[in-house]
Amino acid sequence: MIVLMKNAKVRLYVDQPLGQEQTIPLNREQVHYLFAVMRLGLGDVVLLFNGRDGEWRSTVVEAKKRYGVLICEQQTQTLQMPPDLWFLFAPIKKARTDFIVEKAAEMGVARIVPVQTEYTNSERIRQDRLQVHAIEAAEQCGGTFVPEVAPLQRLDRILANWPDGRKLMFCDEAEAGSALTLAISSVNCWAILIGPEGGFSSLERERLRSLPFVHVVSLGPRILRADTAAVAALAIWQQALGDWN
Repeated sequence: MIVLMKNAKVRLYVDQPLGQEQTIPLNREQVHYLFAVMRLGLGDVVLLFNGRDGEWRSTVVEAKKRYGVLICEQQTQTLQMPPDLWFLFAPIKKARTDFIVEKAAEMGVARIVPVQTEYTNSERIRQDRLQVHAIEAAEQCGGTFVPEVAPLQRLDRILANWPDGRKLMFCDEAEAGSALTLAISSVNCWAILIGPEGGFSSLERERLRSLPFVHVVSLGPRILRADTAAVAALAIWQQALGDWN
C-alpha cells in the first residue's frame, strides 16, 4: 500500500536497497547532516530514496555522534521515471555548470552528458561532484530517480556514435528570432543539445544540420546565456513532448 501523507522535513538519498523493515546504516556524512545540521533524533521521520525502489518513510532508531540507523516503515512513492531524454551541454563556469545539472535533474531528464565543443571554455569536469549536485536536486524536488551524469565527451565523437532511434533537439543560437517549431512526435527517445558561451562553430553547426536525426529549434527572439538556455530548452521540450503535457 502506498502512503500518501508525509510528515517528514528531510529527504535523503541512500545507496542501499529499500523495503519493508529494511535497516539503513548511515555513513558519517549522513549522520552529521541528520543529527548535527537538521537536529533529528530518535523517533524522527526521514524520507529515503535510492533511485530504484521509490520513496520510503523511515524512522531514526539509533542516533549517536558518529553512528546512526534508520528503519524503513512504509512506501510513500513508487519509482517515477522521467522521459527517455538525454541533456547535452557544454560546461561553463563552475557555479553555472552546477546550476545546469541541478535544473536538468529537477526538470526531468534520464541522463546528463557534458560535451566538449570547439568553443567550450572548460576542458575538465568533476563528474563525481556534478553527480552529487544531481542527487541533491532530486532530494529537494521530491524526485525518486537520479539521472546519471556522464563523463565529459567530445561532441564530434558523440554524433559519430549516435544511437539509432534517438532524435536530437539542437538549440541553435543562430536561429534567434525565428519561429519556434517542435512538432509533436511519436518518437520517445530524445536528446537536447545546448552550446557553450561562445556558441557553436560554423563547422559544428553545418554538421549538426546535415544529420537526419537532428531537429533544429530557436529558443526565442534573443540569444540566451547558456544556463538560461538550458532551462528554456527543457521547459519547451517537456511541454511539447515530455511529461508536462
